[in-house]
Amino acid sequence: MSDETTVHNETTSRKELAATLAGLGSATLGESGGLAADRRLRAAWPGAALAAPAYPVGCTPGDNLAVHVAVTRAPEGSALVVDVGWVADRGYWGEVLTTAAEAAGLAGLVLDGGVRDVAALESHRFPVFAAGIALTGATKDKSGTVGVPVRVGGVVVGAGDWVVADADGVTFVPAAALEQVLTAGRAREAKEAGFFEALRSGSTTIELLGLDATLISEPRE
Repeated sequence: MSDETTVHNETTSRKELAATLAGLGSATLGESGGLAADRRLRAAWPGAALAAPAYPVGCTPGDNLAVHVAVTRAPEGSALVVDVGWVADRGYWGEVLTTAAEAAGLAGLVLDGGVRDVAALESHRFPVFAAGIALTGATKDKSGTVGVPVRVGGVVVGAGDWVVADADGVTFVPAAALEQVLTAGRAREAKEAGFFEALRSGSTTIELLGLDATLISEPRE
């Protein structure tokens, strides 16, 4: 098999995996062994969604030099997952970096801090998940790391782990647990599909989940 064929197959496989993970969604995966990030990480614009291998980035608080370097070094199709330390009220990412990331073939961004140029991010349709919006820019002359595990949203993320983010939040799937989480996620999805059908046929969630309704008090007549 030629190198080109191998690369093509790997790219196709990655795209199929990304589509599967995106279809399951952050909530299902977070209930199936994935690691749900802190709720502060939300979509920077409505409708943003992301499923891609993570490329971790660590910044000196208040500085985004490592982010600029990561855009040039992250594998095509990956998403930057960025720890900015304790200085969250800076705009570590905006339209300039978005344009550079698109040109580099990156899939999106999860940043545990502030971003800006939100209207431009939405117009680019570039998936960005962040802890907030901030106007003040970051410096670009401090040390940092790329490709080294970081803690983002309370979860330790390494290169090759997967990030799935949508309207419900952000979930990370460790590379070592990928098959296990996928299996559990598919099983949960199938189970819920059965619930939907049963509910439309007249069953109740009390029956389907085996809940004890006698624990709930009602007014006495």
